[in-house]
Amino acid sequence: MALRLFAERGYDAVTINEIAATAEVAKVTLFKYFPSKESLVLQGVAEDDLAQIVSSRPTGQSPLTALRTHYLAQEHGRDGIREGDDCLDQDEGARKQQDQAREALITRMRVIFDNPALSSAANELHYRQRQALAHVLAQDHDELTATLMAAQITASILTIQETFYRRLVAGASLAEAGGKLGSDVELAFNLLEHGLDQPEGR
Repeated sequence: MALRLFAERGYDAVTINEIAATAEVAKVTLFKYFPSKESLVLQGVAEDDLAQIVSSRPTGQSPLTALRTHYLAQEHGRDGIREGDDCLDQDEGARKQQDQAREALITRMRVIFDNPALSSAANELHYRQRQALAHVLAQDHDELTATLMAAQITASILTIQETFYRRLVAGASLAEAGGKLGSDVELAFNLLEHGLDQPEGR
């Protein structure tokens, strides 16, 4: 609902009161789930806690393996959903839901890209994600190595996400774009391991 208003009239022109009224909820209820107008759009941006994934990895497992395992597990979960969707090929309702989800994602990204303040806020979230990861990696590496590793890891993950979005914009369905994520993850982490795997320290 909010995304549609932002797309139609521009993010800055829409007020919280209008969003609440359109959604037919009290403003206090809206703030219970979304602490700010900005959070309505940025939900899901840089949401993966990469630092936690790395810090909670099993003993002896490398940071890259922990992150690769995390993202591949996510894709396996989506595979199960896609297999279920395939069984509903003739279900018009299921197809409509998929189309709506696809359009909502495209709209969300366009609203962010079209608004400098939102783009800056999204960049800040990615920066914090990268800094938190670097802090954890610095437990086993010197500061520069940890910072460079975090930068390359987060850039690779962001590139995978951007590629997924571009496929949707080009006309792919959620299932089609999602079906390529597993191989994208493998490619990205193979490249990272080739360039970044090294003994602890320098």
